Amino acid sequence: MTGNGTGDTEALREEIRRTRVELGETMEALAAKADVKARLKESAEQAKERMREQAAQTVARVRGQAVRGVGMARAQAYEKGGLVRAQAYDKGGLVRRNPVPWAAIAAGAVATVVVLMIVRGRRR
Repeated sequence: MTGNGTGDTEALREEIRRTRVELGETMEALAAKADVKARLKESAEQAKERMREQAAQTVARVRGQAVRGVGMARAQAYEKGGLVRAQAYDKGGLVRRNPVPWAAIAAGAVATVVVLMIVRGRRR
Protein backbone atom coordinates (compact mmCIF):
# COMPACT_ATOMS: atom_id res chain seq x y z
CA MET A 1 0.00 0.00 0.00
CA THR A 2 1.21 3.47 -0.79
CA GLY A 3 0.93 6.35 1.59
CA ASN A 4 -1.35 8.48 -0.63
CA GLY A 5 -3.85 5.69 -1.50
CA THR A 6 -3.41 5.86 -5.29
CA GLY A 7 -2.45 2.17 -5.50
CA ASP A 8 -5.79 1.12 -4.07
CA THR A 9 -7.64 3.55 -6.30
CA GLU A 10 -5.90 2.29 -9.45
CA ALA A 11 -6.57 -1.30 -8.48
CA LEU A 12 -10.23 -0.52 -7.86
CA ARG A 13 -10.50 1.28 -11.19
CA GLU A 14 -8.92 -1.68 -12.98
CA GLU A 15 -11.29 -4.08 -11.22
CA ILE A 16 -14.28 -1.88 -12.15
CA ARG A 17 -13.10 -1.80 -15.78
CA ARG A 18 -12.78 -5.62 -15.88
CA THR A 19 -16.17 -5.98 -14.23
CA ARG A 20 -17.72 -3.65 -16.82
CA VAL A 21 -16.16 -5.67 -19.67
CA GLU A 22 -17.42 -8.94 -18.17
CA LEU A 23 -20.85 -7.40 -17.59
CA GLY A 24 -20.93 -6.20 -21.20
CA GLU A 25 -20.05 -9.68 -22.49
CA THR A 26 -22.69 -11.21 -20.23
CA MET A 27 -25.30 -8.75 -21.51
CA GLU A 28 -24.41 -9.54 -25.11
CA ALA A 29 -24.79 -13.25 -24.41
CA LEU A 30 -28.16 -12.70 -22.73
CA ALA A 31 -29.32 -10.49 -25.58
CA ALA A 32 -28.32 -13.18 -28.09
CA LYS A 33 -30.29 -15.79 -26.14
CA ALA A 34 -33.28 -13.49 -25.91
CA ASP A 35 -33.25 -12.80 -29.68
CA VAL A 36 -35.53 -15.69 -30.67
CA LYS A 37 -35.85 -14.55 -34.28
CA ALA A 38 -32.09 -14.67 -34.82
CA ARG A 39 -31.80 -18.03 -33.08
CA LEU A 40 -34.58 -19.49 -35.27
CA LYS A 41 -32.93 -18.11 -38.39
CA GLU A 42 -29.59 -19.66 -37.40
CA SER A 43 -31.31 -22.96 -36.65
CA ALA A 44 -33.03 -22.88 -40.05
CA GLU A 45 -29.71 -22.17 -41.78
CA GLN A 46 -28.10 -25.12 -40.02
CA ALA A 47 -31.01 -27.38 -41.02
CA LYS A 48 -30.72 -26.24 -44.65
CA GLU A 49 -27.02 -26.97 -44.66
CA ARG A 50 -27.60 -30.46 -43.23
CA MET A 51 -30.22 -31.12 -45.91
CA ARG A 52 -27.85 -29.95 -48.66
CA GLU A 53 -25.16 -32.30 -47.38
CA GLN A 54 -27.59 -35.21 -47.20
CA ALA A 55 -28.86 -34.46 -50.72
CA ALA A 56 -25.31 -34.37 -52.06
CA GLN A 57 -24.52 -37.69 -50.37
CA THR A 58 -27.72 -39.25 -51.76
CA VAL A 59 -26.97 -38.02 -55.29
CA ALA A 60 -23.46 -39.44 -55.08
CA ARG A 61 -24.77 -42.78 -53.80
CA VAL A 62 -27.44 -43.01 -56.53
CA ARG A 63 -24.92 -42.12 -59.23
CA GLY A 64 -22.59 -44.81 -57.94
CA GLN A 65 -25.36 -47.37 -58.02
CA ALA A 66 -26.34 -46.29 -61.53
CA VAL A 67 -22.78 -46.67 -62.75
CA ARG A 68 -22.58 -50.14 -61.23
CA GLY A 69 -25.96 -51.02 -62.79
CA VAL A 70 -24.85 -49.85 -66.23
CA GLY A 71 -21.69 -51.88 -65.93
CA MET A 72 -23.64 -54.98 -64.98
CA ALA A 73 -26.13 -54.42 -67.81
CA ARG A 74 -23.30 -54.06 -70.32
CA ALA A 75 -21.69 -57.25 -69.09
CA GLN A 76 -24.99 -59.14 -69.32
CA ALA A 77 -25.67 -57.72 -72.80
CA TYR A 78 -22.22 -58.77 -73.93
CA GLU A 79 -22.79 -62.29 -72.58
CA LYS A 80 -26.25 -62.52 -74.20
CA GLY A 81 -24.86 -61.14 -77.47
CA GLY A 82 -22.25 -63.85 -77.50
CA LEU A 83 -24.89 -66.49 -76.86
CA VAL A 84 -27.13 -65.14 -79.63
CA ARG A 85 -24.21 -64.98 -82.07
CA ALA A 86 -23.34 -68.58 -81.27
CA GLN A 87 -26.94 -69.71 -81.77
CA ALA A 88 -27.20 -67.78 -85.05
CA TYR A 89 -23.98 -69.35 -86.24
CA ASP A 90 -25.34 -72.78 -85.34
CA LYS A 91 -28.64 -72.11 -87.18
CA GLY A 92 -26.76 -70.71 -90.18
CA GLY A 93 -24.71 -73.86 -90.33
CA LEU A 94 -27.90 -75.95 -90.16
CA VAL A 95 -29.41 -74.05 -93.08
CA ARG A 96 -26.19 -74.35 -95.08
CA ARG A 97 -26.03 -78.09 -94.44
CA ASN A 98 -29.70 -78.77 -95.25
CA PRO A 99 -31.33 -75.93 -97.25
CA VAL A 100 -34.27 -78.01 -98.59
CA PRO A 101 -36.71 -77.49 -95.65
CA TRP A 102 -36.03 -73.76 -95.64
CA ALA A 103 -36.52 -73.56 -99.39
CA ALA A 104 -39.84 -75.42 -99.02
CA ILE A 105 -40.98 -72.98 -96.35
CA ALA A 106 -39.99 -70.02 -98.54
CA ALA A 107 -41.83 -71.51 -101.54
CA GLY A 108 -44.94 -72.06 -99.42
CA ALA A 109 -44.84 -68.45 -98.24
CA VAL A 110 -44.52 -67.19 -101.83
CA ALA A 111 -47.40 -69.43 -102.92
CA THR A 112 -49.58 -68.12 -100.09
CA VAL A 113 -48.87 -64.52 -101.08
CA VAL A 114 -49.70 -65.26 -104.73
CA VAL A 115 -52.98 -66.94 -103.78
CA LEU A 116 -53.96 -64.02 -101.56
CA MET A 117 -53.21 -61.55 -104.34
CA ILE A 118 -55.34 -63.53 -106.80
CA VAL A 119 -58.25 -63.73 -104.33
CA ARG A 120 -58.08 -60.01 -103.63
CA GLY A 121 -57.88 -59.22 -107.34
CA ARG A 122 -61.12 -61.15 -108.02
CA ARG A 123 -62.99 -59.34 -105.23
CA ARG A 124 -62.47 -55.95 -106.88
